[in-house]
Amino acid sequence: MLWDDLLALGAGALAGAFLTSRVRARPRSDGSAETPPERFEPDSRFEQLLRSLTVGIVTLDGHGYITSLNAAASAIFDLGGRPVLGKAIIEAIPSYDLDRRVRDALNGHPSRGAIPLNARQYERFLTVTTLPIDGAEGAIVIASDETRLHELEQTRRDFISNVSHELRTPLSSINLMIETILETGGEPEAIELFLPQIKREVDRMVHLVEDLLDLSRSETGRLRLRREDVDLYSVASNILKTFQPRANQLGVSLNLEGATTRVDGDPDRLAQVLVNLIDNALRHTPPGGAVSVEVISAADSATLTVRDTGAGIPYNDLPHIFERFYVVDRSRARGSTGTGLGLAIVKQIVEAHGGTVTADSEFGLGASFTCVFPVARPAAVRTLRLQ
Repeated sequence: MLWDDLLALGAGALAGAFLTSRVRARPRSDGSAETPPERFEPDSRFEQLLRSLTVGIVTLDGHGYITSLNAAASAIFDLGGRPVLGKAIIEAIPSYDLDRRVRDALNGHPSRGAIPLNARQYERFLTVTTLPIDGAEGAIVIASDETRLHELEQTRRDFISNVSHELRTPLSSINLMIETILETGGEPEAIELFLPQIKREVDRMVHLVEDLLDLSRSETGRLRLRREDVDLYSVASNILKTFQPRANQLGVSLNLEGATTRVDGDPDRLAQVLVNLIDNALRHTPPGGAVSVEVISAADSATLTVRDTGAGIPYNDLPHIFERFYVVDRSRARGSTGTGLGLAIVKQIVEAHGGTVTADSEFGLGASFTCVFPVARPAAVRTLRLQ
């Protein structure tokens, strides 16, 4: 923000200097003196400045008509190359907030603030400074696109809210169960009933913290893959064996198809991919359903697919399914819905191996997750990083 502020101040000062030097004045009727400036013309030096700046600059005459703008302004205000010179600001940029600020600047009152702008594809958030031009009738608009910063701030708020919620729920349960044990004087029946539940809640919090640490390491580049020659089918077989008792308890059949498929990867991280995908599938598959894992080898790639016959993923949720803490309607999941971090971790691990992961679903007919890994080892060692 400091850099944008400096750019805005510098652009405003130079604009005032350049434009003032080009002001046209009217002689008085008696020819003895000059009246205040009537209008201005952009100086060639100012035009060069406009082109070099990364912030958007729009100059207006005393009536609020656009006299010049740079390429950055055209992009920021999503003008799409439309001819706007000579048009009123409200006609070129349909924002009543911006029009009000321009009118204030024309009346000698500068302002700076954030305004939303409904672009053709999505809503954008701009920081706009409007300045009157000293010694001339006119104003200058300086704009910077803060959409990405706004999105990051919203992500930060969502992250804090989600972590707080995920920790508060098990902590509240643990607190209530411990109070019950204390109120009963430590009766064996109460201890036998509540201690296993307390252990499950603690395990849930430990799992959440471990997931958060994995994502933190991936952001900072501290989580590296320990590559070796791995049989992906063998890894899948071992993981399915650990899930078989849970699948039996849920009444869900668990199947593995494929053959030996060798990839260059980290066996522990590949196992984590399978654990997260199978866990997700079991949580969304009703009794009598099935979860299948398929491992296929091709000439230059290996494909891992996990399918379920659960409720499926709504079409509008599919683009967000790999986002951190994104959870599709909790009411459709059985029991615990997880933390919403599992699929985000899957995506990062697969991409760190040089692969891709996609999700497909027809609502009501289950979902499938497909991971494609290159068979050959990439030339450079990859590091897990969040996008």
